[in-house]
Amino acid sequence: MAGHDAHLPAIPDERLSAPALRARFAGLAAGEPFRPEMPGDGRRFEPERETSPAAVLVPLVQRPTGLSVLLTRRTDHLRDHAGQISFPGGRAEPGDAGAADTALREAEEEVGLARDRVEVVGELPVYTTVTSYAVTPVVGLVEPPFALTLDTFEVAEAFEVPLAFLMSPAHHRRHVFTFEGGQRQFLSMPWHGPGSDGQPREYFIWGATAAMLRNLYRLLAAG
Repeated sequence: MAGHDAHLPAIPDERLSAPALRARFAGLAAGEPFRPEMPGDGRRFEPERETSPAAVLVPLVQRPTGLSVLLTRRTDHLRDHAGQISFPGGRAEPGDAGAADTALREAEEEVGLARDRVEVVGELPVYTTVTSYAVTPVVGLVEPPFALTLDTFEVAEAFEVPLAFLMSPAHHRRHVFTFEGGQRQFLSMPWHGPGSDGQPREYFIWGATAAMLRNLYRLLAAG
C-alpha cells in the first residue's frame, strides 16, 4: 500500500440522501462542470483497438439506516475478473436504448434486480478500462423490498456496503505496482462486514469499481 486519503473530508450525511443525490445529478445533467478524478485505468493494452460501449449499474439501496451500495462478487472460474468485486453490468447490445437500458438489463440478468425497483438518477462520466471498454456508470436508487436471483455462472454473491463508508476517503487506499516497465496506480476500499449469508467477511473492492466510487465521491464533494 502506497498510502491512504484520510486527509480528505468524508461526504456529510445530508449529501448522501436520495433527495440530495437527485439534485446533484440533475445539476450534472444540466451542464454543471465536473471532471472525474479517474477517467480510466490508464494506458490501454491495445491502444489501436476501438473502445466498446458498456455500462454498469451503481445501485444505491434505500435502507432505514441510510443508502447502501449493492455489489457483486464474481465467480472464481470466469476468464475475466474472476473473484473480483464489481457492479452489475456489461457490454452494450444493439437493442439497448442507451447506457441506462444496458445497466438495467444487465442488473436483471446478473442478479435478478427488477428494473421497476430502480429509479435512475443520473450517469457518471465514462470510465475507460485497459481492456478498451468505455463504461458508463448509471446511478440508481433501489426501493426495497426486492428479491435477487443470481446468475450463478457469473455471480458468486451479492452484498451491500454502506454508502457513507465508501464516501469516506479515510477508507480509500492507494497502491502502486510495476507493469511492463512502468508504474500503475489503483485504489482499494477494503470492507469488513456481513456477506450474503450474514457471516462476517472481508471484501477487497479495487480497480475500476473503486475508481468509479471515487469519482462519485468527487462529484458529491463538489456539489
